[in-house]
Amino acid sequence: MAAEIIQLEPRTPFQLPVEDKAKWSSVSNYLTQKRGIPSNFVELLHKRGLVYADDQQNAVFVMRNLGEEPQALGAFLRGTRGENNTFKGYEKGTVRREGWFHFRLGGQPTDPVEKVVLLKSPIDAVSFAMLEYQLRGDVPPNRTLYMAVDNPKSLPVEQLQNIPNLQVAFDSDDSGNAAARVVKELLPQSKRLKCKADDWNQQLLDYGQQLKQQNQQQQEQDDELSL
Repeated sequence: MAAEIIQLEPRTPFQLPVEDKAKWSSVSNYLTQKRGIPSNFVELLHKRGLVYADDQQNAVFVMRNLGEEPQALGAFLRGTRGENNTFKGYEKGTVRREGWFHFRLGGQPTDPVEKVVLLKSPIDAVSFAMLEYQLRGDVPPNRTLYMAVDNPKSLPVEQLQNIPNLQVAFDSDDSGNAAARVVKELLPQSKRLKCKADDWNQQLLDYGQQLKQQNQQQQEQDDELSL
């Protein structure tokens, strides 16, 4: 009887954490300086309402469904205050099987999605997209969906089963490999992608450092030539 009553009671609609605009510059600095994400893309995500700051100076990544007009059904919080803040978690009431942090790039806005990349966290999803952008020098030619899924149990299998190009870019550790195997069983067309660094954000930071060194060397060579 109790189970029936629980099912009959409507679920309380999810409430996003209240935005604190005064804390945004600190959160934005964390994402650009500590995480190496280009500031123009951080601002784009912010303008689209996909990331903002709450009163605890957390970066709030909005989790939405995959409908025509996506609704916010959850939020992933990442602490940014202080030097070594490791806080991360889901806002109370988040429905992880129905909403995900995701964004689309490339092609035309009205084009159907041709490629999906699955990553373990919002910061990894953004980092992967920015690595691709920097290596290619442009957005993808085809409409691409980047999506954070931390557990294969919350995968929207029905909505992904007809996507021909599905890349699984979880971490290269044991848990990432195990999760990728589960995805492969659920979505046989999926292909595994592994990063060289610990995760895609570290790889983005490493690539940024590499570019900086190359630019410095080029500058030094130019200076020598002009002497």
